[in-house]
Amino acid sequence: MSLHLIKLCVGVDSVAELAEWQAGRLKELKRKKRPPVLMHVTRMTPKRGEELLDGGSLYWVIKGHIAVRQRLLDLKAVVRNGVPHCGLVYEPKLVLTVRRFHRPFQGWRYLNAKDAPPDARDLKGVNLPEALKIELAELGLL
Repeated sequence: MSLHLIKLCVGVDSVAELAEWQAGRLKELKRKKRPPVLMHVTRMTPKRGEELLDGGSLYWVIKGHIAVRQRLLDLKAVVRNGVPHCGLVYEPKLVLTVRRFHRPFQGWRYLNAKDAPPDARDLKGVNLPEALKIELAELGLL
């Protein structure tokens, strides 16, 4: 069974905004002729790295709700100002999840597979506003 990480997505108001920010980051890396790798740097290194990389994902909490996930690809050692950090490398593909409320917390937390929200149903051709998606999810209709 996979192990996941959960992290607050601070400064982002919607999944669309997260997607836009990450696309901009990839374009910037390409322009600088650097590898197009999405990586979030965190102070603490997960001790259960093997379990995370065995199919685990990074679940993002946006505006108080787990809303989207990205599969973890690697954990890289990073040094900033002489202090060791960990780079959480994840794939660019955003997978919407069934929205679930989550209280604020600092840093990241482990998330067991049994506690992770399932992926959202694919509503082909339906492009609902973010606020409506949140309301429908809270009512259990999405």
